[in-house]
Amino acid sequence: MFGLDGVEIGLIIVFLSLFGAILSGFPVAFSIGGAAVVSFVIIAALDSAGLLIHQGIDTYSDAYNALIADGVRPDAISVFTYPELPREAISVFPQGWETAMDRNIAFIVNRMNERVLAGQSIETLLAVLMFVLMGIMLERSRIADELLTKMANIFGPLPGGLAVSIVVVGAFLAASTGIVGATVVTMGLLALPTMLKNKYSPELATGVIAASGTLGQIIPPSIVIVLLGTLAGDLYSAAQEDRAQLAGCTDALTLLGEPAVVSVGTLFQAAMLPGIMLAVLYALYAFVYALLNPSRAPAVQMAGASTSMSTRGEKLTYFLGVPAAAVIFTIILGQVGIVGSQSFVVDSYTDAGQTASLRTNVSAECQASMIDLHGQEAWDTAVAEQDEINAAGGVAEARQLSEEERSALIAEKIETAPKLGVGLSLLVMIIAIVLSAGRGINPLGDHKPLIVGAIGALLILLVDYLFITPVTSSGMTFLWILFPLILAYIGVRSAAGELAKNDIVKVVFPPLVLIVAVLGSILGGVTNPTPAAALGAGGAILLAAGRKLADAGKSAKLVIYTAIAIVVMLIIGTNFDMRTGPNMTVENMIAFGLAYAAFLFSMFGILWSCWVLWKMGVLSPVVRETTKVTSMVFTILIGSQLLNLVLISFGGEHYIQDFLRSFSNEWTAFLIVMLVLFMLGFVLDFLEIIYIVIPIVGPVIYGGSFDPKWVTIMIAVNLQTSFLTPPFGFALFYLRGVAPKEVTTGHIYRGVIPFVIIQMAALLLLALVPSVVTIVPNLLN
Repeated sequence: MFGLDGVEIGLIIVFLSLFGAILSGFPVAFSIGGAAVVSFVIIAALDSAGLLIHQGIDTYSDAYNALIADGVRPDAISVFTYPELPREAISVFPQGWETAMDRNIAFIVNRMNERVLAGQSIETLLAVLMFVLMGIMLERSRIADELLTKMANIFGPLPGGLAVSIVVVGAFLAASTGIVGATVVTMGLLALPTMLKNKYSPELATGVIAASGTLGQIIPPSIVIVLLGTLAGDLYSAAQEDRAQLAGCTDALTLLGEPAVVSVGTLFQAAMLPGIMLAVLYALYAFVYALLNPSRAPAVQMAGASTSMSTRGEKLTYFLGVPAAAVIFTIILGQVGIVGSQSFVVDSYTDAGQTASLRTNVSAECQASMIDLHGQEAWDTAVAEQDEINAAGGVAEARQLSEEERSALIAEKIETAPKLGVGLSLLVMIIAIVLSAGRGINPLGDHKPLIVGAIGALLILLVDYLFITPVTSSGMTFLWILFPLILAYIGVRSAAGELAKNDIVKVVFPPLVLIVAVLGSILGGVTNPTPAAALGAGGAILLAAGRKLADAGKSAKLVIYTAIAIVVMLIIGTNFDMRTGPNMTVENMIAFGLAYAAFLFSMFGILWSCWVLWKMGVLSPVVRETTKVTSMVFTILIGSQLLNLVLISFGGEHYIQDFLRSFSNEWTAFLIVMLVLFMLGFVLDFLEIIYIVIPIVGPVIYGGSFDPKWVTIMIAVNLQTSFLTPPFGFALFYLRGVAPKEVTTGHIYRGVIPFVIIQMAALLLLALVPSVVTIVPNLLN
């Protein structure tokens, strides 16, 4: 039909139906499922009329059988890799459209159960709900308003300073809210009129606002990365298993020498540097633009800019020099073995013997594939390691240790343990930084409390060095450091009082603590994204309640006490054994009681904060908006599964994958996929691309030798452009809706073009230097 293969016509029908449904104005979440039904009906009708014929390879021909006899796997044979093979005309629905429909109905139920309701990825998808709640709640607490004002005061006097301040606020909001629409609308309402009033170019003003608002799509905690991560883990594992089978190996672990896994937490780590890099590139462009066009991005002295009593030398000393010295000193102590873990826990069993770096008992075909992947030197090393293991009688099995052996190992660990523990050393480092900041913020104030605090911090280190040993219980440790802690508290309280008088600290510090708590727990490997998202949602509720109470002139002490209770609960739970039982010590029972009381109080505080927000008319719209966004995500997920099954039913997905696999160079296939994703970004939102396109091309791009973290971050940065590319970039719509009437759509479109080019340059940089993506996960893991 029209000189095209039946499967190609089917693909055209599916995507035309999808585009038509989306452009109709019907809600996207329902348009995808509707497009799947409509396209299936059209394809089934054309197939029944005999108009859709697929020219498949004749598997009974002599040429095909000759290839099989030569050892070519059937999976590697397609119309693209062997176009000269004889063809046979078959229907796109070989067993009839009725059978295909029955299978689709059965499969959609199974997929909904596996991927939406009760699958392995459902726990990770729950993080989407809580990150959305966290973002919307923080947006309603209006931190962006104050951040924009304070950052404009700081950067305004610089060339292009207002544009740079927009980028800084966009990056900060990306790490705290991650909601593109809210960020763009807020900055468009607050910053765009100010920039235009100060003679900023409309193109630069609109471009920097739209681009900075999209940073939430790449800087963690990013909903895009959460959604991509749930797919990437399954796609990478399955694709590498298929790759291992094609290579003649039994499984992916044999071929790769490591498990084929990638987690959302690891992707968050991988996204940190690329996200920061994009923010720096945006700010650098605004600064260079201002230097080249000073009249179109002038320096502005904002009204109400605060004047500091500190000299430049004092700022460098107390805000940079002393904190850096404290951090470096702690690191040096750790490197020389004075600071470190004092744990003397010993396993009941010995470690199993070390195996070779690669499996060597493999077939000749698998051996050739492993040498091609890892190199001859790595293979020879693995063979030598295996020979040594065999000469020693094989891999030593783990065995249970006797009491004497365990006692000897415990005594050895106690004897060689560092003199200073990690926890108290980090506490002293934080105290030093706070005291230094308090000194720098008010150089003319009374410094006696700060000196007392510094003495307390030094006493903590001295007590830890002289009296606290690895066998000292947590209760006795607390008693030993109680007096130095009181002294340190005096200094910290004084410093905190000085810092609280500073407008910038008051605005930045609360959300910054929340960001550090959420991202720190994920990036540090303390927990996975879902519990961290729950912590972020709870913190956002407390922060929003505190701000609303402060705006109303009411006390927010209960919110502060709740936050302190949460910290106390976490500290006690980390340092004491919370397991109840007949062997529970008295100090652990006391600690358990205190932790339980802190838990009850924190729950009361969070519920009370919810009540405050509800009374002030904040909670209801936040919950409503969170429900809408989350429902849209899950509805798109369900609809995309149906559309994907339609593609599979007539061979469309297999046809696309065969086309991509026909390229001998995997870079070629990857570049084609990236180009397609970029083009689709002009007409589709990131959700549709993630759930419709990625499952189709994923088995190919995740089935090669590329690092899965790098592949995923490349896709995420590419998808970020879908918010900026005309005519359907969502950020452009958001900004158009709040921009003054003198700002035209042409201004917005021309304004985002440089930032789209920056996106492409960032993609090129990540392609040429993959270590930008992989260095942070490699260091942390």
